[in-house]
Amino acid sequence: MGKRRKRRTFTDEYRAEVVQLVQASDKPLGQIARDLDLSISAVRNWVAKTKTKTKPQAKTNEVDYEAENKALRKQIKVLEMEREILKKATAFFVKENS
Repeated sequence: MGKRRKRRTFTDEYRAEVVQLVQASDKPLGQIARDLDLSISAVRNWVAKTKTKTKPQAKTNEVDYEAENKALRKQIKVLEMEREILKKATAFFVKENS
């Protein structure tokens, strides 16, 4: 029977770096775990925890898009009003100079 390895602990920064490597790499998760001498289940858990943490962030981005859309609609309305004013001013000056 093989000798058990002593339990290791990793910093949050190290875990985040491993997750970034998994997400950015074309290599399979298992290969990355073996290359870094980590268990596949540990790396899989770190990636899963990151995914659950980012889900609420996606919802926040949707709220930001809604706020941005509202601001852009308001800006469009102002620009349309300005364009109408300029059309009327142009027509006025054309009439006055004729």
